[in-house]
Amino acid sequence: MLVSLILGCIAGSANLFGGLILVQRRWNNHALRYFIALGAGFMMSVALLDMLPESMHFSPKWAPLLVLAGYCLIHLLEHTLTPHFHVGEETHTEEFIHAHTGISVLFGLSAHAFFDGVAIASGFVISSWLGWLIFTAIILHKIPEGFTVASVMLASGRTRRTAVLAALLLAASTVAGVLIIDLLPHWVFGGLPLSAGAAIYVAASDLIPEVNREHSLRIALVFFLGVILFIAIRSIAPV
Repeated sequence: MLVSLILGCIAGSANLFGGLILVQRRWNNHALRYFIALGAGFMMSVALLDMLPESMHFSPKWAPLLVLAGYCLIHLLEHTLTPHFHVGEETHTEEFIHAHTGISVLFGLSAHAFFDGVAIASGFVISSWLGWLIFTAIILHKIPEGFTVASVMLASGRTRRTAVLAALLLAASTVAGVLIIDLLPHWVFGGLPLSAGAAIYVAASDLIPEVNREHSLRIALVFFLGVILFIAIRSIAPV
């Protein structure tokens, strides 16, 4: 447990490092949109190629329903409980993504970071080798994760301090995932598919439409680069 907790802290620190890299300079909206495109491809890949298959492994019967529930929950929060929400509209001059989108992305990535911690701790429960293998795979995508959440926060009009705090929350979520596995081990069966549905909604309904506002082949290729980045990470260190 001590080893998994230490590795969870290291993995979380990589989230914070990614956020700190982004806030070292002031990025204009054009540059941020490219970061959003990269993050959208990465997040969609995480949801469809990682979180969804793991959810089906845990509960083939209930996982699809819970994924749909997670998708619908975020839709409800954004478009029913906050009826004036529209991505890219009704924003201030310094932002091009609505503030609600930043919160949605933070929620989705925090949930994924939480299950990163769950995965690390669970691996060490089975064997040290599996634990180290999972840690290696997870640490590789931690910096892009922190980079993504910080860029979305800046793009939604948040301050640099808030962007760093968002990356710090991802780090804390990772550590929390390590700690919770011994206390509530069965919670993962429902939480993971719910989080997958939320992540799919955020990537497909919030981020990608915003990326599509810029009609260029280059930004489309950046989205695919995000997909390729995740696939490459999984190929180097599969879990």
